[in-house]
Order: sequence, then C-alpha cells, then structure tokens
Amino acid sequence: MHLNRTAALVLRQLYLLRGSPARILPLFGWVAIDIVLWGFITRYLSTITRSGFNLVAALLGAVLLWDFFTRVMQGVTTAFFEDVWSRNFLNIFATPLSIWEYVAGLVFSSIATSSIGLIAMLLLATTVFGLSFFMYGLVLVPFLFVLFAFGIALGIVASAMVLRLGPAAEWLVWPIPALISPFAGVFYPLSTLPRWMQVVSHVLPPAYVFEGMRAIVSGGAASPIALLWGAGLAVLYILLACWFFARIFQHALRTGLIARYSAESLS
Repeated sequence: MHLNRTAALVLRQLYLLRGSPARILPLFGWVAIDIVLWGFITRYLSTITRSGFNLVAALLGAVLLWDFFTRVMQGVTTAFFEDVWSRNFLNIFATPLSIWEYVAGLVFSSIATSSIGLIAMLLLATTVFGLSFFMYGLVLVPFLFVLFAFGIALGIVASAMVLRLGPAAEWLVWPIPALISPFAGVFYPLSTLPRWMQVVSHVLPPAYVFEGMRAIVSGGAASPIALLWGAGLAVLYILLACWFFARIFQHALRTGLIARYSAESLS
C-alpha cells in the first residue's frame, strides 16, 4: 500500500472543504447545536431533581461521546459520497489506486473531519457548561478509541451498502446511528432494557463505553475487562467491514454494477 496515494485522497477532501463553506459548517454546526440544547436541558433538570447526581457529566457527556461516534461514521460515508455525488468513483479506480488505499483514505479523512467536531464539542461543553473531562481521567482515551473504531467500521459498511445498492441507498445510511442508539444505552443503563435488547447491546462496543461512563459519574470505576472486550469487538468489526467492502467492490467489478450507478434506483 502506497501512503502517498492515500494522502492524495485526504488532500482532495481538504481541498473540497477549503473551497466550500457549506461543507465546513456541518463539521461543527450540528454538534454545537446538540451541545447547547442538551447543555441547557441538563442544567434545567439539575435544578428540579436535586438528587445530587451529576446530570451534566452523565447526559451532556453522553451526548458529546455519541456525537463524536456519529461524526466519525459520517466522516467515512461523506468522503465516499463525495465521489458518488460527483460521479468520480470510476475515475478514482481508473488509477493504480488499490481498494485498501481507498479505504484508508476514507478513514484518514474521517479522522480529520471528526477531530474538528470533537474540538468544537469539547470547547463548548467545557467553557459554557463547565463539563470537566478530568473526572474521566485516562479512561477517556479507550472511550474515544472504542467509539472511533466502531464508527469507522460502520462507515465502511454503510459505504459498501451504497456501492452495492446504488446512490439512492444513501437514505438508508443516515438513520443508522439513531437505530443503534437505543441498544447502546446512551442515556440509560442497559439494565432498563428488555432482555432481548440487552443481548443485542452486548455485541455493540458503544454499550461498554456508556456503561463505563455512568459508573465513573456515579463515583465508581469503569470495568477494564468490559472496555477491553468493547475494544476487541470494535477492532473485529473493522476487519469484517473491510472484508465486506472488498467483497462488494469485487462483486461490483465482476457484474458491471460499478458502471451502472443510478440515483433513481436501489438496484
């Protein structure tokens, strides 16, 4: 794999961002709205509950971490969609670029864009609502790693779905984080879920992150074993996602599907 080819894909994304304010605003605009909205909600709930429980750390922290995961996933899919929207996908693979170099370019593009959103969220949550991330300590690093890795895996799978089903399948991609969030226990303990939903939760890496976050907010400690299990699952999903994307890409080449993209059809 040639890193200079991967770097060229990332550079292309940076040029697209530099030349279009409409692309830059979503990087931090929507996350800023989420942080402000949930920040005032948690501040209001804190005044009426008087329970002594740190709602700002529990709810606002959950929103920040979940938005980070969403930005990572959408960073991958948006970089892929740029080639789909511009009908540039065939041109990309007319070059010596390999499928693994292309996937790596999507991942590094997501790292760049999600980092911008994360910085914006941290600044808002800290300066406006006083959310201190020192309370999480070094465990914040595995939290972010698990969410980042799982976001990358989902982004690659979502891109493969669009590659297989066509550009109109884009509308199947955007709701994915919302569909996962009830099972991940973003705002509540997994114990509140029905048994069958808990079974699904145990194979979702974010569930271990949010359970650990609530344990810290409650004065306890996150389980190292649970976080290690979540990290292992996330890495496994990345490997499976890359294999899935490669299989779909080979199928598209073999059947000629790659040359038959149509915005009007899912097939």
